[in-house]
Amino acid sequence: MTLTYTRAFSGFAVNDLQKAREFYSETLGLNLSEANDLLTLHLAGDRDTLIYPKPDFVPATYTILNFEVDDIEKTVDDLTTRGVKFERYDGMKQDERGIHSDGERLIAWFTDPAGNVISVLQQP
Repeated sequence: MTLTYTRAFSGFAVNDLQKAREFYSETLGLNLSEANDLLTLHLAGDRDTLIYPKPDFVPATYTILNFEVDDIEKTVDDLTTRGVKFERYDGMKQDERGIHSDGERLIAWFTDPAGNVISVLQQP
């Protein structure tokens, strides 16, 4: 048996499905569907991502979703007006918007209501 041609999808947990629904659909403006007490994000590139509730939830300590954008400053400004707060990390150079440059790309991080880390990034 091989998994090479098997459809695969990603998923992550949250502690409150209603807050996740509001954040991902209303704040971020993403397409999602709901079935069997689970949410599915329908992301560009046919990348469905499952969001499921977990009673003993602990936020991920890594970035769970990365959104590549054409203009990170415009995207950060837009998300900020929608109530998104961008993270500041000690020891990391970030501009006034929270955007970091690693010399190859620009990146900024924020969290969903459950505390999971998400990024927007701009490639050169």
